[in-house]
Amino acid sequence: MIDAFAPADTAPPRSLWRFILWSARGAWPVLLLAAAISALVGTTEVVSAMLMGWIIDAVVETGPEGFFGQHLGLIAGFVLFFVILRPLAFGLSSAANAIVVQPNVYVLVQSRLNRWTLGQPVTFFDNDFAGRIAQKQVQTARALTEVANETINTMAFALASIIGSVVLLLTIDLRIAFALAVWLVGYLALIRYFLPKVRKSAGARAGARAQVSGQVVDTITNIKTVKLFAHAEFEDRAALNAMGIFRNRAIEFGEVQALFRFWLMVVAGVLPVLLIGGTIWLWTIGAATPGGIAAAGAVAIRIAQMTGWVSFVLMAIYGNLGEIEDGMKTLTPAPDLTDAPDATDLGRVSGEIRFDGVDFAYGRRTGGVTDMSLHVAAGEKIGIVGASGAGKSTLVALLLRLYDVEGGRITLDGHDIRALTQESLRRNIAMVTQETAMFNRSAFENIRYGRADATREQVEAAARAAEAHDFIVDLQDHEGRKGYDAHLGERGVRLSGGQRQRIALARAFLKNAPVLVLDEATSALDSEVEAAVQSALEPLMEGKTVLAIAHRLSTIAQLDRIIVLDDGHIIEQGSHDELLAKGGTYARFWERQSGGFLGTE
Repeated sequence: MIDAFAPADTAPPRSLWRFILWSARGAWPVLLLAAAISALVGTTEVVSAMLMGWIIDAVVETGPEGFFGQHLGLIAGFVLFFVILRPLAFGLSSAANAIVVQPNVYVLVQSRLNRWTLGQPVTFFDNDFAGRIAQKQVQTARALTEVANETINTMAFALASIIGSVVLLLTIDLRIAFALAVWLVGYLALIRYFLPKVRKSAGARAGARAQVSGQVVDTITNIKTVKLFAHAEFEDRAALNAMGIFRNRAIEFGEVQALFRFWLMVVAGVLPVLLIGGTIWLWTIGAATPGGIAAAGAVAIRIAQMTGWVSFVLMAIYGNLGEIEDGMKTLTPAPDLTDAPDATDLGRVSGEIRFDGVDFAYGRRTGGVTDMSLHVAAGEKIGIVGASGAGKSTLVALLLRLYDVEGGRITLDGHDIRALTQESLRRNIAMVTQETAMFNRSAFENIRYGRADATREQVEAAARAAEAHDFIVDLQDHEGRKGYDAHLGERGVRLSGGQRQRIALARAFLKNAPVLVLDEATSALDSEVEAAVQSALEPLMEGKTVLAIAHRLSTIAQLDRIIVLDDGHIIEQGSHDELLAKGGTYARFWERQSGGFLGTE
């Protein structure tokens, strides 16, 4: 009844109620139907009191001798209602919420938030904790589901019960119905005063809780560094500080909650006194029957009980609204790097690349690259050399459009990359970085990430080409999975640095994109394996445009051209032999090599 995976057709709004409408769009007809069923169940409470009143009046009127003979229809209706109709109504309402609403709304909201988050640029993730972002998704989806569920399950039920109670009391006496209306005004005034406080303190508590999650996940993610630097105590203090802030926010929320509950019980206690006492007074003057007293008493007790329940639920709803607002602030900012409205979905390219007067300094005045102009012909293989901070990785990040240039332009086969869809741009570029990224999935899945439709044979062929097959077949994880089915652990923790890079190389082999970027791709390999991988790279690079960043100059000496960067500028370019003959910066780098490694002087 609800398409739980339906995408949203617009960006998430940044105001609360519009955000809620956006999150559950497509589910509203079902939510309204579930609310109508809940309201129907609410009316059964009033019918229960009404039937009780009729039964008592019938008993008083006929006495014990003739009761069953004269009121057989009333008794049958009483039994039918309580044994069959009322349970059916409650069962239907429960099924609507537990089977239709809760499972689907949660998935609908989280799928939309996750899809939106995946569209954020790299800077969005650079500026936050991974754990905190994940926590906000879960928190917001759960809170919104709870709001929908409780609104249907409680508020529609309660509203129908109260409206039905007013109607029932009107049949007894207008004055007793008016007394209920006056009480409702006081009850709503109490709610109006407390619930904004609940919402505010709940939002603060949610923010503090997410900060704890972010801190803990950040520590666990970098646990090896924590151990190596003997900083367990330092990380414990940081976590305790975040937990202390959360504890304070939770206490503040608890104080508001306790005060609200106290006054709520005071107001709830007034209602039975008001309705039962009022109806007894009406009976003493002949304006009400004993059945009327029973019906009014049943309504009063039920509403008084329901008052605590409803108010507790309202407090939970407002608390969840605070959590939704808190999550909304984190998750809904519009990406600052997006596809153009008429972006081209580019097919396979030949691989010609141009940097035309490119400026980029990460929003600062210095750093990055300045007035960078570079032409790389299709199929040309160039090496990029320079000391740390010279702009090598910036050049590659701009080509992949992880950031937008601040000046100039970059073209691929003559197309400004800002006019291409990001997906089609990156489909044409395979990249192996120094810091290899691994998923906590099987070796097979990590390699097949290069091409999602690859067969087992193709994956194994790529692994062999990257000199990875031999160590993969010997893998075994903690659950006993072996070889290509063994999971690699979070961020590939079960592998050595060289093994991770060979998995990443296999992934690039499998992708077989026309442009290949190698950012220190063999830096973690020993000399013997590096020589084997270099031999394997030759057929991979055949016919492709290659940009290879290297500190170890021996890995790029045979490329068509080498460019030397310094402080964001190209200061030298040419073949290996030409640059050595110049006796400039590259020649000094070559002379300083020790074991083939370039220093950063």
